[in-house]
Amino acid sequence: MTVHFIGAGPGAPDLLTLRAHKLIAESSVCIYAGSLIPAEVLAHAPKDARVIDTQHLDLDQIVAEYARAHERGHDVARLHSGDLSIHSAAAEQMRRLDALGIPWDVTPGVPAFAAAAAALRRELTVPGVAQTVIVTRHGRRASPMPDGEDLAGLAEHGATLVVHLGAQAIDEIAATLEPHYGGDCPAAAVARASWPDELVLRGTLATIANAVREAGVKRTATILVGPALAAEGFRDSHLYSHTRERPVSSAAGGAAGRCP
Repeated sequence: MTVHFIGAGPGAPDLLTLRAHKLIAESSVCIYAGSLIPAEVLAHAPKDARVIDTQHLDLDQIVAEYARAHERGHDVARLHSGDLSIHSAAAEQMRRLDALGIPWDVTPGVPAFAAAAAALRRELTVPGVAQTVIVTRHGRRASPMPDGEDLAGLAEHGATLVVHLGAQAIDEIAATLEPHYGGDCPAAAVARASWPDELVLRGTLATIANAVREAGVKRTATILVGPALAAEGFRDSHLYSHTRERPVSSAAGGAAGRCP
């Protein structure tokens, strides 16, 4: 028996990996994360599978379901939206399973920020503009952020910044970032990336908060900020260059990624 932690992707059922599909179809128990997993993904489970929504369960109750399946020798497909490596709340479950001696593994999925970048039709790392992506979240209504990970401090890097769980605090986020990136810096908010009702909002740090409010976006949105979102006229990457020129040194172009 194994608990299979599965990244179920950002929402579109056809973004589920082949491995994930196989594991769901072979598991007697399917545990999923509430409204974040579409019915089309759950439909891959066996018809007689025990299907459990964790939306109103606490950690102890979820672990009890794992223990129950373990006693019966039933594999579990544990579905999390996006990818397990980012903001999945899987680590505490894995810790509990280790303590109980219950085997588990992880199948990666398409993260929400990747689906948001696809919706924007943008690469988040552009030669000479941005080569670093910082993925974080707004911490006001969730677990507190660790020391040194406050939004203003992260903004000092000038990298492409991705903020999860921040739609309801978009005014605060924009005001925090603007002194570091500038009001004209490109910004976007993608709500329910890859779902049929996906909404893409583009603007700048000076305008994005108003756009989000007017659209009525309050949750399940990814906020992206940085010059890479509107970069034009940038140099070709070294990877495909016929001359194989050396990359620009950090000393020569250290501030290239900053918004003017």
